[in-house]
Amino acid sequence: MAERPYTILSCSVSLDGYLGGATPERLVLSNEADLHRVDHVRAGCDAILVGAATVRADNPRLLVRDPRLRLQRRSRGMEETPTKVTVTEHARLDACSNFFAAGDGEKIVYCASPSVPAARRRLAAVATVVDGGEPVEVPRLTEDLYARGVRRLMVEGGGRVHTQFLTTGIADELHLVVAPFFVGSSHARRFVGDGDFPWNPAHRARLVETCQIGDVVLLRYALSARFEGPS
Repeated sequence: MAERPYTILSCSVSLDGYLGGATPERLVLSNEADLHRVDHVRAGCDAILVGAATVRADNPRLLVRDPRLRLQRRSRGMEETPTKVTVTEHARLDACSNFFAAGDGEKIVYCASPSVPAARRRLAAVATVVDGGEPVEVPRLTEDLYARGVRRLMVEGGGRVHTQFLTTGIADELHLVVAPFFVGSSHARRFVGDGDFPWNPAHRARLVETCQIGDVVLLRYALSARFEGPS
């Protein structure tokens, strides 16, 4: 079996399972204390991955915020912020977005094969564009990241990306933070879409940690035999 990075899925959802609201405005689901926890998880990873829809909708910076954590990374010979990775079908990405413009670390775009030429014309100056297959294949992507030196990968969404990683079984743990309110609209983005998930009524995911963080709760699940944590 080809090697791949240890993979952590990280997500915040409403009580009714949504990643955001039904309007273009970004909905804040987490709180400052939990964002600090996420910063620590990021700082311990070699790469952070989000889908192209998240890049367009949220314009995330995906940086390690705490100066002390950035200093610790530098002391280990690492860039201040993990490599940023995105996945796209049609390469509709703005080269000036925060994903590409913020931070000095490497940016990698895994693109569906037919869109690779257009993606390289548009993004070659700001990112490494990689042919990810047609459609982009998550196993192929993670194997390529491992070959590039990524040993620990954090996946921060959105719903389509989480669905792909979960249905293919390429996730070692899930950090699911639940916010204390409802979105209440089927037009909002869900945590995952339809799919054949390995965890079902006959095969339940293993909950290994619950932690209240202010007004949100962290649920941590072990999803593979490689899980790094308490039994």
